[in-house]
Amino acid sequence: MQRGRITLWRVSVVGIARGRDWFRSSARILFGDAVGTVFPLGRLVLQKTIGLPLAGNVRKNIKLIAMKALPVLDPKAAAIDVGSEKLHVSIAGDTPKIFGTFTSDLEALRDWFKAQGVRTVAMEATGVYWLYLYEVLEAAGLAAVVVNGRHVQNVPGRKTDMADCQWLATLHAHGLLRGGFVPPADIRRLQDYQRLRADHITGAASQTQKMQQALERMNVKLHDVISDLTGVSGLKVVRAILAGERQPDRLLALCDEQIQKKKAAAVRESLRGCWKKEQLFALRQALELWETYQQKIRDCDRELEKLLQELAGPQSPVGGLGVGPVQLAPVKGPGKNGPVIERLGELLARICGGRDATQIPGLSTYMVLQLISEAGTDMTRWPTEKHFISWLGLAGGRKQSGKRKGSIKAHRNRAGRMFCAAARALAQSVDKALGGFYRRLRGRVGGLAANVALARKLAQLFYRLLRHGMQYVEKGLRDYEAKVLETEARLLRKLAKKQGFTLVAAAAN
Repeated sequence: MQRGRITLWRVSVVGIARGRDWFRSSARILFGDAVGTVFPLGRLVLQKTIGLPLAGNVRKNIKLIAMKALPVLDPKAAAIDVGSEKLHVSIAGDTPKIFGTFTSDLEALRDWFKAQGVRTVAMEATGVYWLYLYEVLEAAGLAAVVVNGRHVQNVPGRKTDMADCQWLATLHAHGLLRGGFVPPADIRRLQDYQRLRADHITGAASQTQKMQQALERMNVKLHDVISDLTGVSGLKVVRAILAGERQPDRLLALCDEQIQKKKAAAVRESLRGCWKKEQLFALRQALELWETYQQKIRDCDRELEKLLQELAGPQSPVGGLGVGPVQLAPVKGPGKNGPVIERLGELLARICGGRDATQIPGLSTYMVLQLISEAGTDMTRWPTEKHFISWLGLAGGRKQSGKRKGSIKAHRNRAGRMFCAAARALAQSVDKALGGFYRRLRGRVGGLAANVALARKLAQLFYRLLRHGMQYVEKGLRDYEAKVLETEARLLRKLAKKQGFTLVAAAAN
């Protein structure tokens, strides 16, 4: 037998006792990778060792291997290998059929599925090609299952589009596929607006860097002296420079009073440079593009406001059918990049069924909006909070091969990274219990692990709030530290009792 190939052995055992055949059986034993060999999927190998009487009254243990087929749970389970131009489709592993990707082709595929009696369809999440196909199948009442391609890798040596759809369909027919989370249609609309807005923010940040680069090429160090080049003072100075102003004193007069009072000398010196024509042109281009991105962000805010009002629905009085007035936590600032939407906190609370997620430390209205656009508001999609944390990528992974154990790095999705960002901001707090939790853990396991642990705790609070309506009450840093001391004292008393000692508190001076 060679390594890396499959070898098919047929073992025939013939036992002869007292002049006549006693036993005859055969078994198949498979080894190695399935290279170039097709064998049936879904067969369990059941091993059983029996003693056979051979010639001379000698019994010999021989291991027989019986083949048992897995049950087919859905003989009409279909699968699609999604591409940009072609869709390879198979039902329960049968001969694939090819469809195009135009709208008429997708409608023909939908009608064909209905004619064949298909109820559920599996597909891999390939780029953005699967999104419209998923919407077509969803609208037709078919259960579309989107699977992770890394979890359904094909047998080595059979990696083709035709084989992929058959492999997926066969796995799906046996019930061996597990679908990923796909938000509802309304949340997907919110997600599209929010992600587009985030792309505009990234583009605007890139143009801010271009402005700083152009000023640096002219040795104008304004961005090193003031905190924000795109703030009110910075933009006034940049626009004045592009208008032809070169006198440092006049440019300083455009800044805020606090800047003139505390940084006058530094700002004056930072505005002396060489005014190169090509760099002034680059500065103008970057400023115009930055202003364009800001306008696009405001356009997204208007569309987001319309959609949020639609999702929140009309406010009803107490005891009505809808969500009545909600009690909101103290307003937290949306931040520099937060959307300008009137009564955003109230809209989000009504979308969440009257629950205000901003009461959780570290979660502003903008952060809650981003989390809802990624995870939605229906936490029943995850049976427990551990499932939710695992989906976020905030749970540690373990692997084991024999006696060797190790850890694997879990993929952290967008929502998981948002919780980590909220944890970083919360770590700087001086009066929050969760800030004390982070600092206590950081001294033991380091900052990165402490950040993930705090993000996990925030995710738990978010899940409990939306799933069970549990409210978070901030008890403060002092209460948390007192609880930690009490826990340490209890452990000390337990350890002393185990060793036969008595723990006595020191007398106060």
